[in-house]
Amino acid sequence: MKWLAPLALAVFAALPARAEIEIEEVTSPGGITAWLVEDHNIPFTALELRFQGGTSLDAPGKEGAVRLMAALLEEGAGERDAQAFAAATETIAADFDYDARDDAVSVSARFLTETRDEAVELLRASLMEPRFDEDAIARVRAQALSAIRSDLNDPGAIASREFARLAFGDHPYGRASDGTIESVGALTRDDLVAAHAEALARDRVFVAAAGDITAEELGGLLDELLGGLPETGGARPGDVAVALPGGISVVEFATPQSVAVFGHEGLPRDDEDFFAAFVLNQILGGGGFESRLMQEVREKRGLTYGVYSYLAPKDHAALYMGRVASANDRIAEAIEVIRGEWARIARDGVTEAELEAARTYLTGAYPLRFDGNGPIARILVGMQMDGLPTTYPQTRNDQLAAITLEDVNRVAAELLKPERLHFVVAGQPEGLETTPGQ
Repeated sequence: MKWLAPLALAVFAALPARAEIEIEEVTSPGGITAWLVEDHNIPFTALELRFQGGTSLDAPGKEGAVRLMAALLEEGAGERDAQAFAAATETIAADFDYDARDDAVSVSARFLTETRDEAVELLRASLMEPRFDEDAIARVRAQALSAIRSDLNDPGAIASREFARLAFGDHPYGRASDGTIESVGALTRDDLVAAHAEALARDRVFVAAAGDITAEELGGLLDELLGGLPETGGARPGDVAVALPGGISVVEFATPQSVAVFGHEGLPRDDEDFFAAFVLNQILGGGGFESRLMQEVREKRGLTYGVYSYLAPKDHAALYMGRVASANDRIAEAIEVIRGEWARIARDGVTEAELEAARTYLTGAYPLRFDGNGPIARILVGMQMDGLPTTYPQTRNDQLAAITLEDVNRVAAELLKPERLHFVVAGQPEGLETTPGQ
């Protein structure tokens, strides 16, 4: 199947160099702003809302409150209980999705033009008038607890949770965003009402829409949908340094295959070197089978089915992360190879051929992301949260093309710190033990 890689590169190279979309900034009469891409070819609109803060707003001992609250938004609102709300949504062929992560509560809506008013009213009720009925709380809590128990038997989840704890300590990033059995089990309806008031507010909302709606229509929709929310929400946490020295931490877990989550400090999204780091990561561990880590760890040595790395710029901290799984008797070698490749690129850099292949893929693949109203709306709201301008889709590939070999190799030498890499291994790894002091 190796012929697929050059074929894909050839296809990407033949695609338009830019994502040709026109983004309009819309301000409602009430002062709420949104980004819009109009497309009247299909009578359908995608709407994306992001409320900055997310699970990082959970108070100590209340871990899981924001996520449980978000899951309950579709479990009844206003005069409709959970069953009636689901039936009303299905009747008009609308689709709503609610989720919560470290830095944001996300709300996705999809609705037809002919039933837009009804869909907006249902969505508005879910955001402003959630019922939090006790039977719904019990049902969704049981689902959350089931997922938490499942994670307790997942070596990947175990390693990720321990890495976060070691890296961030008492900061909200260091606590379980989905909560613990104890914290979720103890949450009351009052806790959920409080989480709702803190997480969903106008001072932290970002909005994007794509599809069959005009700027004027969107402006009116924004006030109807969001105008009744509280003006301000709960205080967000401060920034936090990654307090994690290089080394290894082992979490004993009975499994034939260990999972290692590894990383060190990264770069914030607004750093002037982020694009160069983005290209660097494509070469090191983000480029699938062609990446250095996949070649060295899997292809040459057969130590894993997969290994990857990624930049993780959060709102209050930045990480450079990766993950690998290997048999207990081979994970030590996999870690040694990863650390060695980290050091090799930091010392020797990458080649011009690697840089050209990475740029060709990244620039060619980008237009493919704009493949429908839903993906476009998600991209637009993400751009807003990252502080990017509306012209970004037109300039992004030019910025990538301008990255030189000197840029990438300079950033590699500055960013990659093999001595700072920390590996958290969940399993029964042979030849590995926790570094003293961890």
